[in-house]
Amino acid sequence: MDTLLLSRIQFAANVSFHILFPTITIALCWFLLFFRIRFVQTRDAAWEEAYYFWTKVFALTFALGVVSGIVMSFQFGTNWPGFMEKAGNIAGPLLGYEVLTAFFLEASFLGVMLFGRGRVSERVHLIATSLVALGTTMSAFWILSLNSWMQTPAGFEIVNGEFMPTDWMAIVFNPSFPYRLAHKLLASGLTASFLIAGLCAWQLIKGSATQGTHKALRSAVFAAALIAPVQVFVGDLHGLNTLEHQPAKIAAMEGIWETERGAPLTLLGIPDEAAGTTHFAVKIPKLASLILTHEWDGEIKGINEFKGEHPPVAPVFYAFRVMVGMGTVMLLVAVFAAWKLWPQRRATGTTLPRPLLWVLSGMAFSGWVATLAGWYVTEIGRQPFVVYGVLRTADTATQIASPWVALTLTAYLVVYGLLLVTYIGVLKYMAENPVKHAGVPAAGAQLGNAGA
Repeated sequence: MDTLLLSRIQFAANVSFHILFPTITIALCWFLLFFRIRFVQTRDAAWEEAYYFWTKVFALTFALGVVSGIVMSFQFGTNWPGFMEKAGNIAGPLLGYEVLTAFFLEASFLGVMLFGRGRVSERVHLIATSLVALGTTMSAFWILSLNSWMQTPAGFEIVNGEFMPTDWMAIVFNPSFPYRLAHKLLASGLTASFLIAGLCAWQLIKGSATQGTHKALRSAVFAAALIAPVQVFVGDLHGLNTLEHQPAKIAAMEGIWETERGAPLTLLGIPDEAAGTTHFAVKIPKLASLILTHEWDGEIKGINEFKGEHPPVAPVFYAFRVMVGMGTVMLLVAVFAAWKLWPQRRATGTTLPRPLLWVLSGMAFSGWVATLAGWYVTEIGRQPFVVYGVLRTADTATQIASPWVALTLTAYLVVYGLLLVTYIGVLKYMAENPVKHAGVPAAGAQLGNAGA
């Protein structure tokens, strides 16, 4: 494999590993704020118990996100020097804003969240939690602003081969940014919800649940049941925006080869780029046009309209179906679990059918699957450009010899694999020993077998 392909795989590996952790922390901290507010309101120790347990999960996840993020940022210089040389006048400030307005805020007040108990007042502790939650969201704001600008560039001119900003408001609030930000925040909400529900369900299965477990489980399930339908609506808006600004990506997502009106929706199939067709396609007539244009006979451009300027079809096609499929399963499970829990919303304990507990625990990391699939649709779908329609990926890659890139890629994969296994193992250990990690007396330990 040449240097370009290896560099793309290496950056994809780094981004895939890194994105797992912000996807949790962005929303998890808002759950922590909710737990803290409920404790202040009710003085119920179960809410404080849930707060301190999940604060430790947040801290662990935040640390891995920071470390992997630093490694990823270095690759702009080592593997993609052409990108920063040409687009650094825009990318640099946006990344700098993220550090100055978000990362410092998170890092500063995370210490108060973790170690402030008994050292600061409850009001200060609550403020610290809210500022960390705000920081995680601001971090997503700036990173997604840059990513969205790379997808739908605006507010710039090219001078001597370099991107020069002409309108920062147009750069930050580029055409796809509002949709991508909303889509990502909701995806984080679902990811955190299913992680909380999954670990809580595992505690119920193992008989290690406390009162805080039941509070957290109900909160997560109801949040997921509310967020999932909204995500469907936002996803539709995002699709309309993508059709307008990145029609080649839409064509690859849907496996549409020739421009047509009343395009069918391909549910399943095997795209064959060489033959320009999708084998064994299962189609629903006109439904793609209805979904994407909101018209039965709406026109959708085919892949063959974009010779040399469309993404590789197969990975985008498959990743999109994984994302939608997993999202559909998450919606159904969340709504069903919320329906089962609704009569128990004011109860002390929680009783759920054991099969449902196993389903929830098995879906603890389902948000990761949907997020990665969606991210691959976004990033692979932008190819062959790094700045869509303006700057090609091949023109920004390093000239380092391919064996060196292969060596670092192998090292990254080994380290990331070990870290991921360790992270999941630590969460499992914490879930099975919540009293040790909750930070408060586990007054509800007697409820541990509820639902088992």
